[in-house]
Amino acid sequence: MEESVKNSVLAIARLLDEHKAEDTMVLNVANSWTDYFIITTVRSQVHLKGLVRRLADFLAVNHIEALNKHKNIGESGWVLIDCGEFIVHLMDKEMRSFYELEKLWFNSSLIYQSSKSS
Repeated sequence: MEESVKNSVLAIARLLDEHKAEDTMVLNVANSWTDYFIITTVRSQVHLKGLVRRLADFLAVNHIEALNKHKNIGESGWVLIDCGEFIVHLMDKEMRSFYELEKLWFNSSLIYQSSKSS
């Protein structure tokens, strides 16, 4: 089970990179409520909406249920998609630099980092 989750997480990270997300990383946070964080930076609101659609398609094809549903993607600059064993954080540059999730979870293992950075 764990290996299939890790494979899905890595596939999502590569999917985000293929669709021009920036500075994508996967952290093994392994805590009581989730195992992985996927964090990436989006370039615009339109880019964010496109990535959410691509991600929804990937999750549907792979029979992975998102525990939270986004009907309207707001202007907050951050969309969190909770899939139970992993959480995807799609953030604009401002949100990413403000919250610095990778620094908050500094004890986590980095298992993927894109070659493209913001």
